[in-house]
Parts: sequence; structure tokens; C-alpha cells
Amino acid sequence: MLKILILRLSAIGDTIHTLPLVNALKSKYPDCQIGWVVEDKASLFVEGHKNVDKCFIIPKKTWKKRGLSIQNIKDFFEIINSINAQNYDIVLDTQQLLKSSILLPFLNIKRKITLSGGREFSQLFSNETVKASHELFDPDYHVVKRNLELAQYLGAPADAPVFELPQAGSETVTKIKTLLDSLAPNKKNVVISPATTWENKHWDENCWKQVTDWLNDRANLIFTGMDADLPLIKRISTSVKNPVILAGQTNLAELAEVFRNADIVISPDSGSAHIAWAAEKPFVITIFTATAAKRNAPYGQNCACFFPDIECYPCMKRKCKLKKDKNRCCKSVDALKVINKLQDLLTR
Repeated sequence: MLKILILRLSAIGDTIHTLPLVNALKSKYPDCQIGWVVEDKASLFVEGHKNVDKCFIIPKKTWKKRGLSIQNIKDFFEIINSINAQNYDIVLDTQQLLKSSILLPFLNIKRKITLSGGREFSQLFSNETVKASHELFDPDYHVVKRNLELAQYLGAPADAPVFELPQAGSETVTKIKTLLDSLAPNKKNVVISPATTWENKHWDENCWKQVTDWLNDRANLIFTGMDADLPLIKRISTSVKNPVILAGQTNLAELAEVFRNADIVISPDSGSAHIAWAAEKPFVITIFTATAAKRNAPYGQNCACFFPDIECYPCMKRKCKLKKDKNRCCKSVDALKVINKLQDLLTR
């Protein structure tokens, strides 16, 4: 029996981008066993997935809180020992950064496979390199297609990406149904997830407000995010009648269930956009500012993306390098174009 280990530690969006690789391998080798090493934050989308047999969770949050400690070292080797006990035949380093490749010397796995073009000398830790068609951070080549080149190398199909999230449990379904109980049944449900972790991936608040002002009375508006996102959500929803604000009230599995109850999701390039994409039901509108739409955007018939037409796009940098007109890209996606798309979707 073939046993394959996936190294994809973080983040949420990147984890979801790796799911088609797992599904492709299972379609080619239905009896194979697949393990996955993932960080705690993204583990909800791996643990319990029908095509992942073993999930090895790196407790990054706990390790970071402890700092450099003997207990962290003990935890690390316990994880390594539990992986080695499974006798995997192949390990695929899809992350291709030092944080994933540093695990490879400790793994008793014969074939350690990666793609060419990795960063931080990650390629040195593998013993089998697949010639990639594009660089790791090529802004014009989708990361999902790049991951699937590993599937193709192992003889699995790579032409039709399949995204599947673990199914929600009955408690999650009941909780979300209760939270959304006030929605008008004769209107479509539009979820707005306006926040993300990079400052320059945020869309301008005035643009968000134009969209929410237009949507008011035309759809049920649901706002999601974390507790820290509440001030932003309140500012962009001041004119909305009876908004459903769920920020801070859902974990990631529950957020996926919210998206399954949506007709449309609007988000910047964030974990929320990718979760909504993998949830498969809603139409996903993604707003790109600093990052590359061609590399990261949801694709297919059920999604659309908008991005700036400016010379510095996409910079793919966490911090804007411009001295004048800082974060110009955040103001350069026209809200009217998004509204036109919404008008088309709401009248279908």
C-alpha cells in the first residue's frame, strides 16, 4: 500500500490550495494512505477530511507562547516519531520554505520530493526534485496548478482541481441555522468578510461602504470576521438595516457553514475567500490589492476577482514601498465594477 505524507504547514488559503493535490492522489491511488503535517490554525480543513488518513498538527500557537523551551523540543520529536512510525513511502514538500523543509532530515522516508524553484534553500533537504513549470511565487501562474504538478509527476490527474472541505457536524449546522434565523427568505444572502492580516490587502473603507449602501434592502447582509474586525464592520455597515454581524462568533469550521448558506461572498484576498471557494456553493467575489489575482484567486464559473490597474500591481509585499500615496492599490479597485457584478448576480 502506497503511503504519502504532505508537508503544508500554513496558512489557511495555502492549505486549501493544497487540497486538490490530495484529492488527485486519492483518485489515482484509492487505496493509498495520506498523511498531512499542518499547523494548528489550518488543521480544521485537514483533520477529518475524507481523503486524509492521518493529521499531524504542529502546535504553533502553543510553541510561540512558550518561546524557546525544552518542552517545545520534546513536542517536536514526539511529532517526528509519530510520523516515522507510519512508514511513509513518499513525502511531498509543497510549502518549499525552510519552515517545512527543516523537517525532512528527521523523517525516515525514502523519497523526499519537492518542486524546483523553492525558497530559503529548501530544495537542499529533498532528494528528488521535479522540474516545475513556473517559480514558486510567479504572479501569473496559479498556485493550485503548481501543486498539481506533483500529482502529475506521480501519475495522478492534474486537469480538474477538486476542492472539498470536511462536512459540518450537526452541532455546527444547528448553530449557524440559529444565527441566520432572522434572514428574510425572499432575499439572497450576501456575506461580507472585509478584513485580512495584511494592511495593504484591505480594500478602502469608502469602497466597502459604497457596496454595502447599494446592497442595503437588496439582499440579506451577513458580516464575518474576528472580534478585532468589529470596528471596521460597524463603520462600513452604518446604513445597513438589520445586518447580521457574526464577527467573533464562529470558528473556521462554522465560518465554512456560513458560506454554505450564502449566495454570494465578498472578501479581499484572505483565508475567508478561499474557505468560501472550497465551500463550493456561493459565488465568490475577491478584491485584490497588493497580491496577484492570477496566482491566488478562486477560479472557475462561480467566482470573479477585481484588481488595480496600476503600474506597481502586484507588488506581493506585506508593506507598501511607496513614499507618496501609500497603499494606493487599496483605493484603486472601483466599487462600481463590483456593484455592477452584484447587480447581475442578484437578478439571476
